[in-house]
Amino acid sequence: MTQKSDWLFRLYLWLFLAYMLLPLVIMGGAAFNDSRFPSVYPWQGFTWTWFIELWNDARLLNAFRNTIFVAVAVVALSVPIGTAAAILLNSVAGVARTALYGMMVAPILIPGAVIGISTLLFWNTVSVAPGLHLSVLGQVSYISAFVMLLVLARLQSFDRSLEEAALDLGASHAQVVRRILLPHLYPALGAGAAIAFFQSIENFNVTLFTRGPYDTLTVYVFSKVRSGITPTINALAVILIAVTIIAIILVELRRRRAERTSIRTAAVTQT
Repeated sequence: MTQKSDWLFRLYLWLFLAYMLLPLVIMGGAAFNDSRFPSVYPWQGFTWTWFIELWNDARLLNAFRNTIFVAVAVVALSVPIGTAAAILLNSVAGVARTALYGMMVAPILIPGAVIGISTLLFWNTVSVAPGLHLSVLGQVSYISAFVMLLVLARLQSFDRSLEEAALDLGASHAQVVRRILLPHLYPALGAGAAIAFFQSIENFNVTLFTRGPYDTLTVYVFSKVRSGITPTINALAVILIAVTIIAIILVELRRRRAERTSIRTAAVTQT
């Protein structure tokens, strides 16, 4: 019975991986197929044409620059806001904690279109024109909640006695935060920044209503789908996936190097 369950689990795992990865393989193959329609069948020959057209597409490159600008700005605002909210929630209890938690998490549950429209209408009442700045503000309103949840979870493992000991020894609150609390939160801050960055890149609903005359990648792809999509979109997806995989590999290599260094340091200290 155990062997049968193990076999079924392996089969399920392979089917799940195929379900997740096969569309990416097909999409990547279409980027190299010499066909005006993004598909891998029928295969009409290997080509770099779509990558060249991607490089020469000024509108797409401009949309890419706008997307990166918005994503970086969202990270720069969401991480400190989410971190501050998590620290505040961790320091209160009772009804106040419940109310604050509900207020911070609520934007995650609200549809993106509602956030986009409400952001546009609110800033329009104070005569602020739509643009990338409104896209940043609209996205921060809910992406910062993801950062808050990650940091809040990390704070649950924080030893408060370290903070109290540092204060008793004469450290200021700023020193405690900088030298004790923040180093403990670095993994959550890094994960929160990554999630905020990719959440911003893939956002469509909020950006569509607040972008003004500017394009982002999601809006550009949406317009291309309506007017006629070409394999240049597949070429762009291949580049983004490749960059993501390389970044993950580099982060993992750095983590393993740091882990080996810490093990060596601990061994030297013990000897």
